[in-house]
Amino acid sequence: MKKLFILLFTAVTIFSCSEDFLDQSSQTNIAESNFWKSETDAFLALNAVYSSLQSRNLYGGTLNGGQGLPGYDCLSDNAFNAWKWEGPGKFMEGTLDPSYGWLEGIWNDSYQAINRINSVIKNVTDISEDLVSPETKKELLGQAYFLRALTYFNLAVYFEEVPLIIAPQTLDEAFVAKNTYAEINTQIIEDLKFASENLPVSHSSNLLGYATKGAALGLFARVQLYNKEYNGVFGVLNLTQQALGLGYSLHSDFAELFSQAGETSSEIVFSIRFLRGDDTGNGEMFSATYKVSPKVDQQPMPNLVNDYYCTDGLPITSSPLYNPADKKQNRDPRAVATFFFKGDIFNEDLNKAFNENLATKFGQRKYIRTKADAEGNNPWYEGSQDFYIIRYADILLMRAEVLAETGDVSGAMSLINEIRARVGMPKVEDVEGPNLNQSEMIALVRHERRVELALEGLRFMDLKRWGEIENGILISANDPIGPYNPQYLGDKSKVFPIPQAEIDVNPNLIQNPSWK
Repeated sequence: MKKLFILLFTAVTIFSCSEDFLDQSSQTNIAESNFWKSETDAFLALNAVYSSLQSRNLYGGTLNGGQGLPGYDCLSDNAFNAWKWEGPGKFMEGTLDPSYGWLEGIWNDSYQAINRINSVIKNVTDISEDLVSPETKKELLGQAYFLRALTYFNLAVYFEEVPLIIAPQTLDEAFVAKNTYAEINTQIIEDLKFASENLPVSHSSNLLGYATKGAALGLFARVQLYNKEYNGVFGVLNLTQQALGLGYSLHSDFAELFSQAGETSSEIVFSIRFLRGDDTGNGEMFSATYKVSPKVDQQPMPNLVNDYYCTDGLPITSSPLYNPADKKQNRDPRAVATFFFKGDIFNEDLNKAFNENLATKFGQRKYIRTKADAEGNNPWYEGSQDFYIIRYADILLMRAEVLAETGDVSGAMSLINEIRARVGMPKVEDVEGPNLNQSEMIALVRHERRVELALEGLRFMDLKRWGEIENGILISANDPIGPYNPQYLGDKSKVFPIPQAEIDVNPNLIQNPSWK
């Protein structure tokens, strides 16, 4: 089966639910006391966790609402959030305040997922082995620990200090204090240790979309890269080395990868899966666009587009192949696959060409649907495109970065060449020469990471761990678009405030220091 189907009645009645479902007939209710009676129940509860991650505020994304994680390149020099009320634009301009509703959406949906995860962990642990075998228990728990690590890592990156809740709560336990980043990180690492040891390398086709050992190793490497933990058993080098041996490979067609045709590629290590059809309602909006223009709320910044080399491997500032009258000509194929340039057809059903009618003069092509999909969904409606959390190219880039940071220039160069070869770009040594020093290699890896992973929601995280947030904001402010006034406000530009509504109802919750 192509997608991971979510049985909403189970998700609604066992766990916290959205008000959309509050008026459903009580005849469908399943009480906690008569649930958790079979292996099927355990899988249904796990499916409800995945359903939480499909929310608009998390991975479902938006076309004109509170911005979800797929749009978080708008928190950087990669993309312009033209509709600043969606959240990232206000954050970049320094006009966001803790009472803004976008923050509450991210917070609530993340903790809804954590609540469901903790219920799965407790009940799967407690359920009789006569009902669920020990081996299946380990796999289910591995799923839950992986998903908890993913959710808490997102919270830790963006909020830094949040409540760490690792067991189901009673009402008396609801008002909890926040924990430090170090405490949260310790729990994330413990969860990922368990997940990486107990998840299988692959699943049967009917479980496609569930996390695997490769997903756990990939997320573990991302966490440790953020923490600058490079060596040792749980360092990036060892974690990525394990992942390299699991059978992943780069998809031959970079453009196709970010379409429904690429969803089952061997490059996809872990994704959040979506399906919007006649009998399913778990669609997404991050790949949606408009009739009159490409996606408006996330527009590629000129500085990002200019960062893509020409096909000779040289920057546009030095390549004789660059044609300022036709910015698409002779460019890295990843640029052509990532952006709409003037004259590109962005709506195939209407044969509609892009005429630069966006503030940045470039449109987002990566992930964006250009015609009605196989389920009959028009591009401006909910769709069925999966969002990739981890792909093999990212694992190669994480490893390359650590090799460069630890002085293995040739090792890093080899991995960058592997990534470039997929799109036919020249080898590093053929352009830069074979004798790059360490600092040059670090800069080159960072460049390659940007152009490979652009508009995949990772740029803010990268800038933050590199200590480059201020520079990214300065670059954004200097781009010729407007009205847009990004401002660097110190730590306020590096961390979200805790939603004021949470502080108002929880006497034990204190605002993050930079937002007091």
